Amino acid sequence: MDAVSAEGVRVIAIDGPAGSGKSTVARRLAERLGLEYLDTGAMYRSVAFAAMAREVDLADSEAVVELARTSDIRVEDTSVIVDGVDATTQIRGPEVTRSVSTVAAISGVREMLRVRQRAWVMERGGGVLEGRDIGTVVFPDADLKVYLSASAHVRAARRAGEVSALDYETVAADLAARDAADSSRQHDPLAQAPDAVHIDTTDLSVDEVVDDLIARLG
Repeated sequence: MDAVSAEGVRVIAIDGPAGSGKSTVARRLAERLGLEYLDTGAMYRSVAFAAMAREVDLADSEAVVELARTSDIRVEDTSVIVDGVDATTQIRGPEVTRSVSTVAAISGVREMLRVRQRAWVMERGGGVLEGRDIGTVVFPDADLKVYLSASAHVRAARRAGEVSALDYETVAADLAARDAADSSRQHDPLAQAPDAVHIDTTDLSVDEVVDDLIARLG
């Protein structure tokens, strides 16, 4: 599916690797701007969750694409409902986390979820979206494109703090593996859009980052 323009709606695209602060910054920015917020990564996690719930082999790309097409996925701020099941906690668990890059590498899944993401924006007249290909593929004409990064140590520490069941070393190894998978996949790899604002959040507070973005929006 070709990229679409964000003309007529206000879209803020925030991309970056796991642990860079995307979700927290995007949610806070949406609040400040009076826009709704969408975690597109939760949509890919939801497909992985649905595959596990239905015992679908992730190597069967056609079956996984069909799940992306037919599953009832509802991502609303902090809650995620998949086929009527509250999967908010489960999609953040280690099993889904280690499978989501496989799901995200399937071109048909990406196409199906891009359709959903664009529909979500059009239904709401805009929004703040965070993910890994929002500014490069989903909404390349967004009002503001942002790429967040942080040091590997800080990113791992942040994630370890969010997932109490995993220690720092395990989280760091998982992040490194996911970075490699997301950056090297054939379809829509994680990358900074040429005209995106790059902010290293390593030593910045959430409010400092959000204030910077608000200022850029004028």
